[in-house]
Amino acid sequence: MNNNELEEMLRASLDDDYEEKSLPYRQLMTYYRCALREVETKFRVLDEQFSLYYDRNPIESIETRIKSQTSVLKKLKKRNLPLTLESLQENLFDIAGIRIISSFQDDIYMLSELLLQQDDVHLIERKDYIEHPKPNGYRSLHLIIEIPIFLANEKRWIKVEVQFRTIAMDLWASLEHKLRYKKDLSQDRLDEIAEDLLEAAEICSQLDNKMTKLKLSETKHPILK
Repeated sequence: MNNNELEEMLRASLDDDYEEKSLPYRQLMTYYRCALREVETKFRVLDEQFSLYYDRNPIESIETRIKSQTSVLKKLKKRNLPLTLESLQENLFDIAGIRIISSFQDDIYMLSELLLQQDDVHLIERKDYIEHPKPNGYRSLHLIIEIPIFLANEKRWIKVEVQFRTIAMDLWASLEHKLRYKKDLSQDRLDEIAEDLLEAAEICSQLDNKMTKLKLSETKHPILK
């Protein structure tokens, strides 16, 4: 296929033969969905294990998503990359994303450590926006990992982005997105909101630290190496 194969697929979405034209792309997205299921299962198993040993669950909720074809195209174009399936796989590491929401900040690091200890999980990239928040106040731990999925006649390694947040971090990020991207606000008002959001991010950080201190200490179990 040529260098604009993804764009052509999108334009052909109303054609009678769209199903046939888009088959390679849909197959690839199926691989990403399968990888997401594998990672989600890993975290649900860990959560069950903590429920058994400690009578508590370190995971409050799990969210998954696959980037839309439109979002994929926009990101490739923004980075001036070829609009091909090969380019997508080689350059975009956040096609499949999973978000783990925990009650306490130390649970984030514990869960990420347990995930990376598994011998079928390969770490590609780690960005700690908790220790080093973004300038706007955003806080989260991001991992890019690669895991295998087993198909009928082959094994494929697929990249997945894993985000870890506390409840407070997730609340802030969700509200920040809604407030910052209002289209009818002046630049002065946007600057004011940005300043207030940065202050709110610091309050959320203080809340997380306070809650961590209030949490009862736990006996370390052998699953934590």
